[in-house]
Amino acid sequence: MAVQGASSSSLSSFIHRCKYDVFLSFRGEDTRKKFTAHLYAALVHQGINTYIDDDKLQRGEEISQALSEAIESSRISVVVLSENYASSRWCLEELAMIIDCRKTKQQTVLPVFYDIDPTEVRHQSKSFGEAWAKLKDKIKDETKVQRWKSALTEVAELAGFTLGDRYFASTHSYAFIKKH
Repeated sequence: MAVQGASSSSLSSFIHRCKYDVFLSFRGEDTRKKFTAHLYAALVHQGINTYIDDDKLQRGEEISQALSEAIESSRISVVVLSENYASSRWCLEELAMIIDCRKTKQQTVLPVFYDIDPTEVRHQSKSFGEAWAKLKDKIKDETKVQRWKSALTEVAELAGFTLGDRYFASTHSYAFIKKH
């Protein structure tokens, strides 16, 4: 892997500062009690130190310092993109931070397209695009909108996995979780 924008000493420093192996980013209403819950349990069962947000956290316009630190101190971010992911300022701000860490700290980012096609995320189309359009229309800060759009496009360009309820309900779902 080519190191971009980071010296070998800063990359080495990042590796030693990692508090978590995996950070999970997801839209709670879509996947918290389904795929993400099972993924989290499987990762923890395998001894992988995984950060998942608490569904009781206060939701505001800004990501909490603790959540920001969790993103920055994770080796890998798994982004579970689902139909309503783009309707959440919180999710989009997380994603933008994750993409920043990918660029500045060489954090590995693994997208999981849950019940959506990667092209829907890449082009903000279909139901994913509708959720994005509704949120985008409420945001007055064009710089923030462009940052989020860029992050969505970039994550959709990464190699990842496309899963859905039918796949997840099958016996192959645990194999996916265990393998990754």
